[in-house]
Amino acid sequence: MNQVNYQKELEKILNGRTGAGPAPSLFLHSCCAPCSSYVLEYLRTYFRITVFYFNPNISMREEYQKRVAEQKRLIAAYNEERGMTEALCGYPIAVMEGDYRPERFFEMAKGLENCPEGGERCFRCYDLRLRETALRGAEGGFDYFATTLTISPLKNASKINEIGQALSGEYGIAWLPSDFKKRDGYKRSIELSAKYGLYRQNYCGCAYSREQRAGCLSQP
Repeated sequence: MNQVNYQKELEKILNGRTGAGPAPSLFLHSCCAPCSSYVLEYLRTYFRITVFYFNPNISMREEYQKRVAEQKRLIAAYNEERGMTEALCGYPIAVMEGDYRPERFFEMAKGLENCPEGGERCFRCYDLRLRETALRGAEGGFDYFATTLTISPLKNASKINEIGQALSGEYGIAWLPSDFKKRDGYKRSIELSAKYGLYRQNYCGCAYSREQRAGCLSQP
């Protein structure tokens, strides 16, 4: 079976825009400021974007607060600079912070504590975050919902898109397919992170990925 090229699917949607009428609205789940940096730069000329910061997988409150502050700081900087350069033109970006309830993640992860990174626990975490995004996006009357998660080389873009498409049918809101690491998207996110001095974490956010990362670093 041929693997779907989600970047090409996204480009079909973007190229289908005629420019006539108001820009469609996009409810964009973001995992962090660095990952969102390129995605916002790329999409803001096509959509009126509201960033939805919903990440109950981040186990430590201090870490969560640091990451959400960086997200809001980046969006404020983009909006302030809007129109000053070709790369930063486009529509203003809004932000909405979801409820921070890490107990939702731990409840979801029961029985999967020892699952390797990138396995079933991660798939369920994708579903947890995207399900809330689809629900809020549908309630808010947005045209599309999407996530920045596919920019990471460590994330399963096919699985993320599979979940997003299923939720689209369940909640009645269009899913915007993506594989944002394509077209040097991940490389560009690193460049933008350096430009804006963004905090780049070295683990996804949950206690299990943090422990796995610490274990790898401690090995000789």
